[in-house]
Amino acid sequence: MMFRQYDNILDLKQFMEYLNVGRTTAYKLLQSGEIEIFRIGKVYKIPRKSVDEYIEKKRHKK
Repeated sequence: MMFRQYDNILDLKQFMEYLNVGRTTAYKLLQSGEIEIFRIGKVYKIPRKSVDEYIEKKRHKK
């Protein structure tokens, strides 16, 4: 795991910090379907595992 200080489930703010991206980029990534997410009401919940998998895919794609 890359950042152990984060919980297994990230909220939007943590997700943005984790990837060092802004709000617009974060929403684009979440809406693209490339990262597994779920919502509770209007709140995005992002499994850290799915973010780590996304990062690994991108690293191996180069």
